[in-house]
Amino acid sequence: MERVSVFVDGANMYYAQKRLGWFIDYRKVLNHFAWQADHELSEAYYFTGADQQPRGRDSAFREYLNHAGYTVRAKSIKQVMDDATGETIEKANLDIEIVIDMFNTLSRYDTCVLMSGDGDFERMVEVLRARGKRVVVVALPEMTARELRNAAGSNFVDLRQLETFIARTDRMPDHADDAPAGSTDALHQVESR
Repeated sequence: MERVSVFVDGANMYYAQKRLGWFIDYRKVLNHFAWQADHELSEAYYFTGADQQPRGRDSAFREYLNHAGYTVRAKSIKQVMDDATGETIEKANLDIEIVIDMFNTLSRYDTCVLMSGDGDFERMVEVLRARGKRVVVVALPEMTARELRNAAGSNFVDLRQLETFIARTDRMPDHADDAPAGSTDALHQVESR
């Protein structure tokens, strides 16, 4: 039995969804990657920024994630002034929290799925692979740092290939017929390469 953990960079996946035009059903993500005959879900984490005064929609989404099986790690959003433009930017960087949880749970998984295209995770992927762990990176190619893609190697999965398996069907865009076809099983697809 292969133990699988899932780590979702919420901000990265939010912007990926905006580009794709379809929404991810995070319960389906767990079904797809971990609740298959030869896989067992070990851990599932979702990392996100949180407003000081949570809005109802954000609270409901975090509650949905908890019921779906995720541990939600939220960090307060900070407002930072961009010196170049003078604009106020909202920021909640959770890269360190993701790395800490991946290493603190290292003995609980054989494969980890990282849903992020952030190049800051390159070294982490290299270290996990050196420790005998399989790391599957799921992201949009055009939103993935070259360094992270190189570190993942053949274990990189284009998020578009998973639409059939992980998209929300209750909130599909009008042009759903134009969407690319999905693959059969991302973990097995990567294993066969």
